[in-house]
Amino acid sequence: MADTQTVETEPEKQPKSVRVVLLALMITMMLAMLDNMIVGTAMPTIVGDLGGLEHLSWVVTAYTLATAAATPIWGKLGDMYGRKGAFMASIVIFLIGSALSGMAQNMGQLIGFRAVQGLGAGGLMVGVMAIIGDLIPPRERGKYQGMMAGVMALAMIGGPLVGGTITDNWGWRWSFYINLPLGVIALAAISAVLHLPKKRAKAGIDYLGVVLLTVGITSIVLVTTWGGTEYAWTSARIMELIGIGVASLIGFVFWQTRAAEPIVPLHIFRSRNFTLMSVIGFITGFVMFGATLFLPLYQQSVQGASATNSGLLLLPMLGAMLVTSMVAGRITTNTGKYKVFPVVGSVLMVVGLYLLSTMDTGTSRFVSGVFMAVVGLGMGCLMQITMLVAQNSVEMKDMGVASSSTTLFRTLGSSFGVAIMGALFNHRVQDVMAERAGSLGSKITEQSAQLDAASLAKLPAAAREAYQHAVSAGTHSAFLLGAVVAVTALIAAVFVKEVPLKGAGPQKPGEEPTAVTPPVVEAV
Repeated sequence: MADTQTVETEPEKQPKSVRVVLLALMITMMLAMLDNMIVGTAMPTIVGDLGGLEHLSWVVTAYTLATAAATPIWGKLGDMYGRKGAFMASIVIFLIGSALSGMAQNMGQLIGFRAVQGLGAGGLMVGVMAIIGDLIPPRERGKYQGMMAGVMALAMIGGPLVGGTITDNWGWRWSFYINLPLGVIALAAISAVLHLPKKRAKAGIDYLGVVLLTVGITSIVLVTTWGGTEYAWTSARIMELIGIGVASLIGFVFWQTRAAEPIVPLHIFRSRNFTLMSVIGFITGFVMFGATLFLPLYQQSVQGASATNSGLLLLPMLGAMLVTSMVAGRITTNTGKYKVFPVVGSVLMVVGLYLLSTMDTGTSRFVSGVFMAVVGLGMGCLMQITMLVAQNSVEMKDMGVASSSTTLFRTLGSSFGVAIMGALFNHRVQDVMAERAGSLGSKITEQSAQLDAASLAKLPAAAREAYQHAVSAGTHSAFLLGAVVAVTALIAAVFVKEVPLKGAGPQKPGEEPTAVTPPVVEAV
């Protein structure tokens, strides 16, 4: 009741401020999505300056681990102590990590500072989605979450281009410093104009739950990152990590049934729709990040695109995803219906991935662009609808953990997707190279199955042709696996129950949704 009263006493402030809040949220979302894209482009220059090539993967892994482990914690902190304070704290930590990363003098420092940055990043996307959930009724929420999906797509398109431009003209340190002015603008806007109910939970933080969940998630991410690359899948180190991860997660689930204020309240999984959306989110992450990893490789190795052009050649997929997310949000807002999108999106994703698996050395850029557009249409139907339905399936007090859990499942899906599809791709490339180029082929791919443009240009013509066939075979296997996995999302989507969106339909003057809806409409 207190929450409702707080929202209703501030309707005068929100009409003037909501557009500024939404702009600040979009900037924050851009920070969360853009960082890895920019840094990935700058990595060769960073290694050239700092050295430590053998630790290169940890620059990304440290950030990913910290983000995944912190995600559910930020969601719960927002539910317990107030969304605004938790969100601003996550931005501050992210900016501190960015500044320190830009000042790093060696690879060890960079890895540590990237972990700090990742701790803050864990709260960025969760905070954005949960604040939208607080401000806007589900009936209106679809179009704004569609806008956020558009920001994600733009970040994926523009990240490599921005990263290359910054590195070439300003130096790699500015790939981190660029976050600071944007983050300060977002902080100032949120501090000044975001008005949410203040909360104070009597129960303390579930520290044991935090430790168990962090250890479990860290073990899973390390298994998917190291398995088949740093260590063999059957090695003692991987088996130990699997054992630690399984034991920690079992202990976590057991403890959550007894904790006074659990980090992830298990009762939210009693909602069929929430559980199904978690599954669909996992599969979407699995497919999306696998596709964005292997498509540029195929385009550069087989179709002869430059590194910059391969990013632009992803436009059919990312553009389709952007447009579909916006359209799906609008239709959901206008009709209140949403089940059609997970079903249609899953079908398009399965079909698109199968089409991508049929590409070979003779596939034109136009044809591959059409196939990518089909996958993009599917992902656009799923990206934000999963978050919308998940939030609609829980009570307002659990909005943060619902948002963070959905984000976490998508993050874990991306880790599994990159690892499993990557292992399959590498194995297939090495087999085909051995078949077509004999001992020379095995030697070429001994260190890595992914060659850059410079290495590829140095190969003899016969070896280069063999590698093109090998990459084509590798992408075939990876995308075929993705299509099979995506069938799971389709099965889950079929069982989604169309529950009326909260706040849908005409509102009476005194109802809570009316207090927040008018400024949102004005923002359009």
